[in-house]
Formats: sequence, structure tokens, C-alpha cells
Amino acid sequence: TDEQQLERANVYFNEASGGKYVPRSVLVDLEPGVLDTIREGPIGSLFRPDNTVHAANGAGNNWAKGHYTEGAEMVEQVLEVVRKEAENCDCMQGFQLCHSLGGGTGSGLGTLILSKVREQYPDKMVSTFSVVPSPKVSDTVVEPYNAVLSMHQLLENADEVFCIDN
Repeated sequence: TDEQQLERANVYFNEASGGKYVPRSVLVDLEPGVLDTIREGPIGSLFRPDNTVHAANGAGNNWAKGHYTEGAEMVEQVLEVVRKEAENCDCMQGFQLCHSLGGGTGSGLGTLILSKVREQYPDKMVSTFSVVPSPKVSDTVVEPYNAVLSMHQLLENADEVFCIDN
């Protein structure tokens, strides 16, 4: 029924003023372009602007840049937004991370965030929805390397990994 659906909406949404529902999400990228596209698109008004975090340079399809350099510079900022969102929950059960394993941001920064979330919230369930690169639609030759470098982090820090074929 509609009443049950509204009751369950609080799992993934916060109720804002006027009966508007805002997703409990943190949008992260190492370059502003994709987040700008989301903000300017038809669903952009759904998201809280202060729950988006981006850098300027990007990872250039390089796992190490996402994990150790560019991503490492902004991970504390991301974790602060995650902490604020987690504190607003009544009974938080866990986290869901959606990312791509082919590029540098999703694979490198994504697994860095995953390991930091596991470290700060060891008793919470962590699930990932990981888009695995496909040779049929691959646009860079390093995508398989980025995916392989991510696997160890996924095995160590996630309770569930849902692999999605690109």
C-alpha cells in the first residue's frame, strides 16, 4: 500500500519540509563535470547540494591517482559528509557504495572510501554495487588493471559485492 511505501521511504530518504523527500546520498567525483550534469539535470533538485564533493583534476583513469594522490587529498572531506549523513539516521544498518571499477575515481577513490568507511564503522554492513569493465565497451586499455587493483580492497572491506557487467 501507499502508506507502507511512505513508511519505508525513510530507509533511503530524509523527509524535508513540505513533504519533500531527499535521498540519503553522498555524490563524489574527482572532477566536477558529472556532478554538474546531475545538478543541472531533471533530478538535480532532489539532492542536497552540500552532499556533493568533487575535486578539480580527475584521476585520468588511473587507480593510483584515485587511491593515493588526488583521492587521498579529498577523502577526509568525503568522510565528513558521510559522518553528518550517518548521524542523521535513527538506526543506521550500513552503507551502499555504487561505483565503477574501470576508471580511476570509481576504482581508486571508491575503494579508498570503502576502506575508510570500514575503519570508522566496523560494525556496519557495507555493500557495493560495482560496475565491472567489459572488453566490448571498454574505452581505455587500463580498465582491467583498475578492476584488478580494486578487487583486494573489495574482498577485504565489503560484506557484499554485487558485480554489474558494463
